[in-house]
Amino acid sequence: MIYLDRLRKTVPLRGSEKVIIDDITATFPTGASVALLGRNGAGKSTLLKIIAGTLRPTSGQVLTDGSISYPVGFAGSFHGDLTGVQNTRFVARLYGVDTDELVDFVQDFAELGRHFHMPLRTYSSGMKARLSFGVSMGIRFDTYLIDEVTSVGDGAFKRKSVELFEARLENASAVVVTHSPPMVRRMCNYGVVLEEGKVVAYSDIEEALEHHDRNLKEASSQ
Repeated sequence: MIYLDRLRKTVPLRGSEKVIIDDITATFPTGASVALLGRNGAGKSTLLKIIAGTLRPTSGQVLTDGSISYPVGFAGSFHGDLTGVQNTRFVARLYGVDTDELVDFVQDFAELGRHFHMPLRTYSSGMKARLSFGVSMGIRFDTYLIDEVTSVGDGAFKRKSVELFEARLENASAVVVTHSPPMVRRMCNYGVVLEEGKVVAYSDIEEALEHHDRNLKEASSQ
């Protein structure tokens, strides 16, 4: 279970402040795979980082009864001058898992070849996403935070990633950001629509997608 308790996040903007997250209180149920939906710039990635603890809210707090991953797709936890192997070992120590086991898993899964032993600053964005996804999936979290699982590589690698993610969801929860309705339907059973700093939750994923689609159409007509 993840409980968002009066979360608020603002950023400075031309002498004033812009509200990204506006006093959100919500519960993500244990065992749910939650689709976090919203237009570009709505604050989805910001909310994921706050849930992960990699970004502090302006006020409020996130409460949970289990372990939460960092946002997959977000390489901010990694150091550009360290190799893929070194970054993997660093994360393993951070989360208290066996370093050699995690390195072996990521080396096999991420398919980075010799680049696994090269500095992260030499990686393409796709290679960083592969490393990030592999490291996160190699650790058993109670809740996985996924920011665009469909951006982790070519067709074959995406299929492998989705299959592994679905296997993890047999014993874990997730919060998933994706712009793909078919991926939402495949991976999620609960929906949250983020708009103007507020959220609306749906136990019916189709209702969540319909709400999100209406928001997109309204935005395009303005």
